Order: sequence, then structure tokens, then C-alpha cells
Amino acid sequence: MPLRRPPLVVPSLLVALALLAGCGDDETAERVPGDPVTTQEAEVLGQVLAADLEEGGADFEVTAPYAEGAVLTLTGEIDFAEGIGRAQAVTSYADGRPEDTRTLFFTGEDLWQGDVPGLTEALEEAGLPPATYVRRPIATTQAGGTASLLDVLVQMVPKLAAPTADDPRSFAGYTWAGSQSINGELASVFQNPTGTTIAVAADSELLVQYSTTLQDVPVTITLADHGEREITLPADSDTVSLVEHPDLAAALGL
Repeated sequence: MPLRRPPLVVPSLLVALALLAGCGDDETAERVPGDPVTTQEAEVLGQVLAADLEEGGADFEVTAPYAEGAVLTLTGEIDFAEGIGRAQAVTSYADGRPEDTRTLFFTGEDLWQGDVPGLTEALEEAGLPPATYVRRPIATTQAGGTASLLDVLVQMVPKLAAPTADDPRSFAGYTWAGSQSINGELASVFQNPTGTTIAVAADSELLVQYSTTLQDVPVTITLADHGEREITLPADSDTVSLVEHPDLAAALGL
């Protein structure tokens, strides 16, 4: 399922927030898309990633239409505090091919994949005990200089939280792009000079959506139901390491 592409560069995940036009300030002029952020907005938006970490975690959905008629979607939850996530990864096709579904767990270093086609048979052939998951290190580039889109996406999600606030001056050049409802929450949307857009809930001032383009692949990450999460990684006894068994990785196409 991982998509092999040229190296992907994850852009800075600086998040921009603005108070909705006219909220609590009668002297505020009506906002027009393209207006620059104000000093007050820059001070607020600098706290957004730290606020996500303080909340502890969130549900997330990542969508990445990486080819014509092909979309990779990750749906799950992230523990920002521990940097651990789990998700169901579904690759869907518009041409009628069946969906490819995997169960994922990930940290900043490793990726676990379950529901891998042919795993049971490959383990038997290799004389290895049964296992539900395979584990390998996360990497943004492979030996041939290509990159796995799946690896890049699972690295992006934890980066939507940070232990410290950003310098408000980092948001110079961001503009207001309007307001919209995301998962039932009214949010302010901002855009940076490269076209990346960020939406932050007006009431909670928490990140609800981050959208960017990576090597022509549009990626959207939506967060919801912020709060503490406790995610247990697969047991070693139910996992086989692809680093220790590279022949198995080749047999499974991983």
C-alpha cells in the first residue's frame, strides 16, 4: 500500500489563528479574505500547537488523493503527549478495485501494520511463529531516493502539537482566508504564502484542520474531540520485526 514517490518535504507546521470578524470588538473592520493577520491574532495563533499538546490528544482523519482515482485515508486517534497513534488506513480506488485496508500503530520511530495480505502464509513459510503485526522503522526516504507517502503522513500527525509556543513574528505573511464550519465547529481559516491553510475553532482556539500540498499530493488533516488518549502498542509477542527478517519484508512488499 505505501506509495513510492520522490522525496517529500514536510512544510513547517506553524499554525495561524484569527478571531472571527467582529467578535467582541465593535471597532474591528469587516474582514476580507487576503487581509493580513493582526498583532492580536499573531499572539493567539502562536499558542495553538502548545494548546493541542496540553489537551493531550485528538481524533484525526488524513486524506491524500495521491493519484487519479486513488485516495489514501487514515482515520484514528493520536496521543500527542506520548507521540503514539493508531489508525485504519484505507486506499480506495475509483475504478472498482477493492479497497486496501490496514490497521496501523505508530510512534516517532516505528510503524506497525496489521491486516497485511499474505502475512500468515509468509510467517509459516519462514518458520516463524504467528503474529498479527509487522513492525519497521519509519523513514521518509528509501534506498532509491524515493519516499513512502504512508510514512510521511504518520510523521505529520504528531507534529500538530508542540511543547512550546511559537514566536508570533513567525506568522508574518499569513492572511485570513475566511470562516467555515468543520465538524460542526465554526473555524477561522488562514493561509500562508505557500498556500498551506489552517483552520482553528473560534470557541476553543484549537486546531481543527491543516491542509497542504506535498509533491503535488494534496493532504488534509482534520482533528476532532481533543482530549487525553491512552494508546497501547501491539505486544512484542504478536509482532514480527521486518528489520530482523528482511526476507519477510521483501516477500510482503513492505
